[in-house]
Amino acid sequence: MSRSPSFSVKSELSVKADPDAMQRWVLAFCIIRFDLEQGQLIEECYPPGCLTQEEELEVAFSSFPDSVSQHQNRSSIHDCIFFFRFQRHKHSKQGNGTSSEISEIDDKETSSTPDEVKSIRRSRSTDISKSSKYLYGYVFNRQRHDERLKRGGEQKSVVILSHGPYYSVFRPLLQIMGPLYFDIGRKAIEHIAGYVSLWPSPVPGKLMELPIGNAMLKVNLPPAHSLPLESGISYEESASSMAPFLPSNPSVPQGLFHDSDIFGTFRGLLLQLWLLWELLLIGEPILIIAPTPPQCCEAVASLVSLVAPLLCSVDFRPYFTIHDPDFAQLNALQEGDKYPPMVLGVTNLFFLKALRYIPHIVSVGSPAPSSSRVTIASRSTGRIPAKQEGFGLQQLSLKKFSPSSLFNAVKLRRDGPLCLMTEHKEAIWSTYVATTKPDTSILNRLIDAGMSPRVEESMSVVNNEILRRHFLELTTNFLAPFGPYFRATTPSEGSSPYADPPPLPPFNADDFLMSLSARGVGKFLSKRMRSNWLDLYR
Repeated sequence: MSRSPSFSVKSELSVKADPDAMQRWVLAFCIIRFDLEQGQLIEECYPPGCLTQEEELEVAFSSFPDSVSQHQNRSSIHDCIFFFRFQRHKHSKQGNGTSSEISEIDDKETSSTPDEVKSIRRSRSTDISKSSKYLYGYVFNRQRHDERLKRGGEQKSVVILSHGPYYSVFRPLLQIMGPLYFDIGRKAIEHIAGYVSLWPSPVPGKLMELPIGNAMLKVNLPPAHSLPLESGISYEESASSMAPFLPSNPSVPQGLFHDSDIFGTFRGLLLQLWLLWELLLIGEPILIIAPTPPQCCEAVASLVSLVAPLLCSVDFRPYFTIHDPDFAQLNALQEGDKYPPMVLGVTNLFFLKALRYIPHIVSVGSPAPSSSRVTIASRSTGRIPAKQEGFGLQQLSLKKFSPSSLFNAVKLRRDGPLCLMTEHKEAIWSTYVATTKPDTSILNRLIDAGMSPRVEESMSVVNNEILRRHFLELTTNFLAPFGPYFRATTPSEGSSPYADPPPLPPFNADDFLMSLSARGVGKFLSKRMRSNWLDLYR
């Protein structure tokens, strides 16, 4: 949805915003301007007072690209949409409800009428949203180049803050709200906030129809089992929050960011998707570097989606900057220190030096033709163990080989990630040896349609479905041996419904590995994994 609907700005037709109802989806709407003398400034924040001063600074710094777009004519406009995720500060002035307050609400709910219950639940969802551990910022950034302005242009960002990972909702919403704000100003915030207030509560795993002006957003929300418990998200009752071991309907999302563009993002590194899947599965720290915020966000989201239906418990940051409070701690790590499980998406090349001891670095995307970074397509195969090395596959054909590809592989390994300081390459630097073999039958099914952008987009949809279905099946089969540990014994007939439920079977890692080694991993995985597959489980 690239065009905004025809909104009426007449006061008698406007929808009044309800901040409490709005917070089921949105914590705040912010307008941030880049001032040449004072830096990033928050011009508007609705509703006011919902962020601490530290959070306002973090939102402001995360809402702009690290560099100005190179798409500039004498007078031009460049828009981009991306998102970031940051940890809320423990000393937030918002505070959480005490246990006695929550208990009091529960007592009230049991003795209230249905309408009163809805009001109480709405109040409680607002309190919970304030206590969420992470916040997501969804950004519409506009860079306007004009030689008549000081320093040749200006920047402004429209930001939606939410406690939910609902990129499939807020990306199309920003495509409406961003241009609308630059057309009519602050009234756009009031209109959008009013419509969001009318939305029903989020129902995980369901297709929701969300009215916005004359448009209707039809979006699938991620399922409950993919949402971290500490996220503070409050939603209406839905189906079981257990991750399904055998998904019955492939069209229903089974994890976060189910509509991310895996194929488009990792097109030059398709052979390495199975390596990346394993790294994410075992919680290895990964640094993803891309030329632009939208590209690094899409890469992080695509990686997170690979492990569905498993809950992605690593700390992922779609767009990470040096202004993040966590950067100082990461920057202090020395060689031999262990990085926490995380996936960081960055565009600032300074991170290559600051986080030079991070064990896995992935370079994706392509810079603009007029960018200062030079694009060099790298086609490489083969590996030299025990040293960090670079890999790439520019074309889908797995049979092509040339001396130049071997030369590029050796050159990437020798130069290391710092070669990105002078020229951009799609590559991976890692010493990890994957257990899972790339599935060439899946790669051969992918369609490479380098024709018009319209055909390219439709082919990407098909390719993404093929890849996502394969990795969903791969993850589901990997999880299958753990299934018996999540099946409780059935209570005996006539037992009291008030008694504690039967306990889950005890889990012992050594016993599990010994049993798994004896019975094998199953046909599906045995065909796709090397003989040391037990090491991955270990």
